[in-house]
Amino acid sequence: MIKTQNPKLKTPEIPFPFSPHLTRLIDLALEEDLGSGDITTQALIPAGWRGRAEIRAKQTLVVAGLPAAALVFHRLDPELDVYPRVAEGQEVEPGTVLAEVVGSLAATLTGERVALNFLMRLSGIATYTRRLTAAVAAKPVALLDTRKTTPGWRALEKYAVRLGGGRNHRFSLADGVIIKNNHLFCVGSITEAIRRARRHTHHLLKIEVEVTDLDGLQEALAAGAEVVMLDNLDDATLQRAAALAKGRAILEASGGLTAERLPRVAATGVQFISMGALTHSAPAVDIHLRVTAVEGCE
Repeated sequence: MIKTQNPKLKTPEIPFPFSPHLTRLIDLALEEDLGSGDITTQALIPAGWRGRAEIRAKQTLVVAGLPAAALVFHRLDPELDVYPRVAEGQEVEPGTVLAEVVGSLAATLTGERVALNFLMRLSGIATYTRRLTAAVAAKPVALLDTRKTTPGWRALEKYAVRLGGGRNHRFSLADGVIIKNNHLFCVGSITEAIRRARRHTHHLLKIEVEVTDLDGLQEALAAGAEVVMLDNLDDATLQRAAALAKGRAILEASGGLTAERLPRVAATGVQFISMGALTHSAPAVDIHLRVTAVEGCE
């Protein structure tokens, strides 16, 4: 009989704040990967064979997505048991066992790639975010993600950002008013854009406007913007902007930001730094699955 170290730690017991469409997303991924069927596993592994497999980290990483990986296996075989060996958000060293999968070998091997794809991508975002948040930890500034996410993966990727120590910007266009350069081009001025936004939104919503220079910042402040996004400004101009605002509005630095530049931007006095790179440029981490025991083979 296949045994595990701690059979009480089943993945379904872990709270996991994923959006309702996660199952549909996983089904699409499985449909894409399986095609008409896993012909290799069907040819080599009889249906009755059971086994144990370990999911291991091959590099230092921050873990994110174990419950999503477990759901991949459960969609193929609800009787598969997935036992996490580390916590979501935990930083681990190379060689660490992240989880064990126990049950049907055929289902385990068929789901391997899709489960690992979720784990590698989400852990990559959490790992990258952890590194960047550490670079600004000494300053009173928060690192935000953006809506530059993989289509369909937004809830997952923003979840991974939180595990890495970052914070989420708005999830969808319905979450808040952000007046950007194309809006301003259509409307004609920051003042008019803020006036229209104020007229069409309730009093509890903050209005954010994107500006590209100090003149724009002054107009936004005069028009009553609660948040101003300082887009693609150099460090010296960001510092002058913080002095100019003097607490009259929350300042968010955005655009042209790199890991090397983050500490300098954090020192300018802005309250937030938003980086699309947290999700669109985070490299996947290296994780693999290896079968460690087989039961039922002739």
